[in-house]
Amino acid sequence: MIIRIVLVISYIASCIRLRAKPWRYFQLNADYFNKAKGLYSKQDINDLIPEQWRLSQWIDKPTTETTDNPNITAESYPLFVKPEWGQNSQGILRADNAEELARIRAQRNTKQPMQYLIQEGAKGKIEFEIFAIPSDKSAVRYAMLSVTQVINHSDDDYPINGIYNQQTEYLDITEKLSQDQRDQLWDYIKAIGRFRISRVGVRADSINQLIAGDFKVIEINLFLPMPLVLLTSNTSTRDKYKAALKCTWLLARNTKTLPSIKKEPVIFFKKLAFIRRTNRTD
Repeated sequence: MIIRIVLVISYIASCIRLRAKPWRYFQLNADYFNKAKGLYSKQDINDLIPEQWRLSQWIDKPTTETTDNPNITAESYPLFVKPEWGQNSQGILRADNAEELARIRAQRNTKQPMQYLIQEGAKGKIEFEIFAIPSDKSAVRYAMLSVTQVINHSDDDYPINGIYNQQTEYLDITEKLSQDQRDQLWDYIKAIGRFRISRVGVRADSINQLIAGDFKVIEINLFLPMPLVLLTSNTSTRDKYKAALKCTWLLARNTKTLPSIKKEPVIFFKKLAFIRRTNRTD
């Protein structure tokens, strides 16, 4: 909680210093915001991923029956059922077989305005989170890039990791990578999209496989993505605060470069309205 407060305060302070408008933070990735749905659609974002890194994913259309969606042709399990929007693994459920998938779908509140997605499980043994901020709007270079290895201390081969999972631990491995390796990862991020801030979750069998491009993307966070280096167990408190200050300064600088448009999509309030509609149908 304290680190989040530091992020907010230092971002506002950086914006004041640069004469940027802090409320425009929510426009940083506005090009990828689905205005019709009022959210950053995980299905839209999944479609951006090059085929070699993309997992099969379907929009779930639940019926009154407990049978599988006829559009879902899963060759293997597990499958992950997730809301079309969401952060920090909230709302994600795992089905290890057809019966579990049917049960998850049958228990869902069909009155909710939210679509759900069904995604195949990535086979890579190790989960990595890549956080990146470009140096400028051209996105030729990155100004900040960190790589976090996700450790799960359970015996589960396919855990749902997240900041609220007590079995999840984060390790900063950025300094283990050479400059060329970091540049390679940045090239992968650019191939997916020209994001002003992003955190991309992937699974690969090893760091070498990750660098070689042999991985699958499991999640891309574009709305308020926290650099997970701030939660790593092998980073000192001093270095975490330094990373937080660097991150917010760069974000303020990127905010200042946003083009002026007559009518901006009010993304933050659209998200709040969507959450309220969802909660009313729980």
